[in-house]
Amino acid sequence: MGENLTALAEKAGIVGAGGAGFPTHVKLNARADTVIINGAECEPLLRADQQLMAGQAGRLLEALDKIVEHLGAGTGVIALKEHYHTAVRALRERLEHYKKLRLHLLGAFYPAGDEQVIVYEVTGRIVPEGGIPVNVGVVVVNVETALNILDATEGRPVTDKYVTLTGAVRRPATVRVPLGITAAEALELAGGPAVGDYRIVNGGPMMGRLVTPQSVITKTTKGLIVIPSGHPLLNSLERPAGLSLRQAATACMQCSLCSEVCPRGLLGHRIQPHKLMRVAAYGKLCDPAQTPVNAWLCCGCRLCEYACVMELQPWKLNQSLKSVLGGQGIRNSLSNRPRHAAPFRELKRYPVHKLIRQLGLSAYDVEAPLEDTGGNGYEKVELPLLQNVGAAARPVVTPGAGVEKGDLIAEIPEGKLGANLHASISGTVTAVSAQSIMIQKYCDT
Repeated sequence: MGENLTALAEKAGIVGAGGAGFPTHVKLNARADTVIINGAECEPLLRADQQLMAGQAGRLLEALDKIVEHLGAGTGVIALKEHYHTAVRALRERLEHYKKLRLHLLGAFYPAGDEQVIVYEVTGRIVPEGGIPVNVGVVVVNVETALNILDATEGRPVTDKYVTLTGAVRRPATVRVPLGITAAEALELAGGPAVGDYRIVNGGPMMGRLVTPQSVITKTTKGLIVIPSGHPLLNSLERPAGLSLRQAATACMQCSLCSEVCPRGLLGHRIQPHKLMRVAAYGKLCDPAQTPVNAWLCCGCRLCEYACVMELQPWKLNQSLKSVLGGQGIRNSLSNRPRHAAPFRELKRYPVHKLIRQLGLSAYDVEAPLEDTGGNGYEKVELPLLQNVGAAARPVVTPGAGVEKGDLIAEIPEGKLGANLHASISGTVTAVSAQSIMIQKYCDT
């Protein structure tokens, strides 16, 4: 019998491709009764998972079947939004061949792809505060991650990434590119930015971060969104934390709308953003049942900001509280196991199309077809040694070494949580630093 999935995933350097970057071999080193493929594509505008489910439905079902068998699970579920019609049809056409697998169709709400939300939607189980899905017998895997696991069984490590290129670009598209190319190079595959003055969001508009054109594609890059300068989304992302705190102190009227839509609060977790906002004004929460430690329960989805009639940013306050607490060595100590979700939760789920309008992104809510980029012959790549939760990989190559695409170039440090790293193009290693490995394509002769 060949190597099991845990060993293969570790060897292949697989991490959560949905953006979290948690080493997948650790997830697979567990037992669970249910495996969920997260096909919700949580963030507005992103299309990669939809495209993969539609175009590689058979491979995805095969991957899920293998994961179910490996974990000893009784059920495998692909959870995706009901309006992903092409993907739903493609999966249903092949589903009859897999007796343990089924689909679960989700509504068009945000954040449907939050892994704790998706566990509740599919199973009715509530992950404990500060917990993870396996605490309730569930393992959640992203669509692309699952396909990477299947690739690993066929001897292919992670060297490429599917990325949606959208926003103010000339031709929105979803592409497969080598790890380590720049954001600017990737955006050229969408015809480049359609505006002269812009910023780039790596990830989605809600939980993504601003990057430069020279930043590189990593294993967790899900999308690149070009946003024109002056756009309201940038005003939100670039608002200094100090200003957010001053605004919270002067303008929060304790209406509790932020708490009404908080996805973790609606699962019964003890987070109430409007009460945490009191810290900014009064230096305390005015509620003996709440402490600043509750900020650790915030998942950073930013939905609270768009529920707020004053456009305040409770998530940014929570972010600041986490930073202060972490700096003092104070970690989450909350582990309550809610028995029930909040009353009327289903009526409080936030419609994604409403959110897109509030974000000012309706003009960019367009198709981004999956295209075959043909490799593109990139001249060089820079591969960061840290592309995952945990420790940076340890280089096993030196400058001057020749490598082929797929060769191991950095490995998990002994005894650490991490992920292997492989060459994404064939060429010569030109530099090795504490942060990255540079590879230059072989010169044509």
